[in-house]
Amino acid sequence: MDASGRLGVSLVERLLQRGYIVHAATCSGELLALKGLSQDNKQLKLFRTDPFDYQSIVDAMKGCAGLFYTFEPPQDQSNYDEFMVEVEVRAAHNVLEACAQTETIERVVFTSSVTAVVWKENRKLGVDFDERDWSEPNFCRKFKLWHGLAKTLAEKTAWALAMDRGVDMVSVNSGLVVGPDTSLASPYLKGAPEMYEDGILVTVDVNLLADAHLAIFETPSAYGRYLCFNRAVCRPDDAVKLAQMLSPTSPCPSPSDELRVIQQRIQNKKLNKLMAEFAAGRHVDG
Repeated sequence: MDASGRLGVSLVERLLQRGYIVHAATCSGELLALKGLSQDNKQLKLFRTDPFDYQSIVDAMKGCAGLFYTFEPPQDQSNYDEFMVEVEVRAAHNVLEACAQTETIERVVFTSSVTAVVWKENRKLGVDFDERDWSEPNFCRKFKLWHGLAKTLAEKTAWALAMDRGVDMVSVNSGLVVGPDTSLASPYLKGAPEMYEDGILVTVDVNLLADAHLAIFETPSAYGRYLCFNRAVCRPDDAVKLAQMLSPTSPCPSPSDELRVIQQRIQNKKLNKLMAEFAAGRHVDG
């Protein structure tokens, strides 16, 4: 849930390949990509849910052992604002409450964002960012970083409820998910020039992101938060390539003299270690 986006579809495909019975729930997107899968596979059941309709969430999760949860409005959503922040926080609360009421749920993998990690007043102090860092809500409000604010408050809400209700939750803090439908309109990119200058502009392929979710779900000892990205945009050429991908019809820019090579200041060693152990079959029960 939400299974209609790129990550959702990728996860459904991987889970079916591994023999799981999958409940694919969509809140706002189309089910066309999943309907083709469901016609050929009796292991897949489709649901429509409303994040504000508690019963619809409970119905979709009935009998499930795990939940992969992500909230992401369309990439071209131009009005990612204070209202969207409230919507995302309320949705996270309702979903985690439903998980607490579903006895069969063993683990929740909650998709969050790097924007819930990096936006803070003292981010230029030279210390590398990792899973222990949190964006500061007041800083996000001050500079209207609504995506960062939504992801921060929604994830904090989910963690508070999970700890209070005894839900086993792990979060994946994703970089900018890149693909054919990623555009400059992505709310993640608010503040992108500052991210580049600070060495914290990172991207991730949807396939790696899906693999990370699956590895975390199947590794009992996985815990806490995991930063997930496979590219750090730290060189002028990298910035130009990202700009071309985000706006392919625009004139090809040349690396600006003002752009310089930036030192990467964000680390994902925790996830890299887990993925390496998972690939080698060495993950152990926690």
